[in-house]
Amino acid sequence: MHIHILGICGTFMGSLAQLAKQLGHQVTGCDANVYPPMSTQLQLAGIGLIEGFDPVQLQPAPDLIIVGNAMSRGNPCVEYMLDNRLAYTSGPQWLGENLLRDQHVLSVSGTHGKTTTSSMLAKILDFAGLTPGFLIGGVPSDFGLSARLGDNSEGGYFVVEADEYDSAFFDKRSKFVHYHSNTLVINNLEFDHADIFDNLAAIQRQFHHLVRTIPGSGSVIYPAGIESIQQVIDQGCWSQLQTLAEQSSGENSAQWRYRLLHSDGSAFQVSGGAENKTAEVNWAHSGLHNVLNGVAAIAAASTVGVGLDTACRALSEFIGVKRRMEIIHEDSRVTVYDDFAHHPTAIKTTLEGLRAKVGDEKIIVIIEPRSATMKMGLHQGILSRAVDKADQALWYKSAAVSWDIESVARGCDIPATVYDDIQQLLARTAEQLDDSDKSHIVIMSNGGFEGFHQRLVSALQ
Repeated sequence: MHIHILGICGTFMGSLAQLAKQLGHQVTGCDANVYPPMSTQLQLAGIGLIEGFDPVQLQPAPDLIIVGNAMSRGNPCVEYMLDNRLAYTSGPQWLGENLLRDQHVLSVSGTHGKTTTSSMLAKILDFAGLTPGFLIGGVPSDFGLSARLGDNSEGGYFVVEADEYDSAFFDKRSKFVHYHSNTLVINNLEFDHADIFDNLAAIQRQFHHLVRTIPGSGSVIYPAGIESIQQVIDQGCWSQLQTLAEQSSGENSAQWRYRLLHSDGSAFQVSGGAENKTAEVNWAHSGLHNVLNGVAAIAAASTVGVGLDTACRALSEFIGVKRRMEIIHEDSRVTVYDDFAHHPTAIKTTLEGLRAKVGDEKIIVIIEPRSATMKMGLHQGILSRAVDKADQALWYKSAAVSWDIESVARGCDIPATVYDDIQQLLARTAEQLDDSDKSHIVIMSNGGFEGFHQRLVSALQ
């Protein structure tokens, strides 16, 4: 079958293209901007790429068009596709119907931590010899690729990052309702994606649609004591529930419990499961959010028979994920991290984890408010406090941001400045470094940041 993908260069669609190719289909695709690294991955996979949306690329007609959720009415290819009654579907629907229906699907959902938890879960299953397939919205360093088929025979295992964003212009349901999930992790649940959701209740409605698709023999796993998640569960759940809680919390009914062995989260103990055993994770990561991600992955793996000892050994070897506190430069005076955080809670917990790890060493955080929700300014009231654990905050105001970032800077309890010029931001960052003290620079953006990462590393080198 010839499959043509509109909007092929996004992480999800590019990964989907590679899975379709591995299944034996002829795959081509187009996007507005065709550039590395995704273009390189696709070309190496033998996938033909076209830049732009000239409808001539649909002549002769492919057998099926998969439409990315960035495509909208008015796009030349979309209009030609509709006018000529060509066969089309959304990416999530194609994935669910062609790859996930006959497998045990382990889905990881939530506002934050989906990519990291999915990567941890894939690592555990792979370590246990289950050869899972996966599709993850990032690149797990343990595998070096964002998607693979694994053992895709009937009854195999597939880990999918279950995104609540909509499926396509013609299907406004969240992607995750298409995935035929057997095991579901809900990491957390906050307001985000303000471009498609009016409020938290609208997001909770989609999460409950997802919960309603989990079979009675399946499992829903989530941290205890989070009201926004519990409200979703209380709307009706027909599956087995497993909750996670800190050992000393009042959540005595939690099936999985953890205890920090180091305050920075670099070592922790986990108890629970069918065997009610206890084991430890000692790893290179930090932060309570990563501990919770790890415990959720352990609980999810237990639903397909992976024991606690095996899961903890696997996590102790977990390398990490590209762009999730990834060290991109390190020398005697400074360490530079690339991080994808773009929501106040993610910013806050990531900086808290780093502070616990580095003690009194200097932390400089550089933030590009780039997501649709951030650009709309809907988080500006809580952004100021999100950076409290840093020593200095530098905010970048791109041309796409029209709200008052200056008010966020003024509200910070630490020194904070706003820049609208990349070169000025680069110069100011360099000025903050002190040869006598170790510094940590955390760059937070869910986009390319106009090449700032590479420019900074080049300047430091």
